[in-house]
Amino acid sequence: MNPLSLFSENRHMRAHYSDIQALSHLQDRLANYLITAGGRKVILLCIGTDRSTGDSLGPLTGTKLSQKCLPGLVILGTLEKPIHAENLASTMDEIKATYHNPYIIALDACLGRLDSVGHITLTEGPLKPGTAVKKELPEVGDIHLTGIVNINGFMQYMVLQNTRLNTVWQMADTLCHLFCKIYLKTV
Repeated sequence: MNPLSLFSENRHMRAHYSDIQALSHLQDRLANYLITAGGRKVILLCIGTDRSTGDSLGPLTGTKLSQKCLPGLVILGTLEKPIHAENLASTMDEIKATYHNPYIIALDACLGRLDSVGHITLTEGPLKPGTAVKKELPEVGDIHLTGIVNINGFMQYMVLQNTRLNTVWQMADTLCHLFCKIYLKTV
């Protein structure tokens, strides 16, 4: 196993999308979180937009998972109906009005260090979306997944626009596979 591929604390874990062994540990942790949801309705909130390659991880993953028709899993945020800065707050209001005490898994792309590109993180607690591009958005999720799609630094909007689609696509495939593999076993 690549020592940079798996990082784990009590509340945070990460694995590179191509590291099968590290992904297995991340998958086990995600399964444990789903088990602790204890029968609550599980909502996967896939945040991002299809108007930016780097920010399309959420809706691309949401679309791929929607096509799998996993029974009982509510998927919000697809290429057809993305959840982004403009509608995140209203989407959260709709969730609160529709579901009693749901278990929300937030998923979003993020920027990081060069050696972290391609890593998927799983963290306990809410996601603070939009921080890389200096947006003030509501925190969402009981747990959250992020995919580090490119490097952080200067001109984040340009970095997101110039992110390789292949990286985002591979990460979306990996996330879809993880959910499909554990969801029916744990919920």
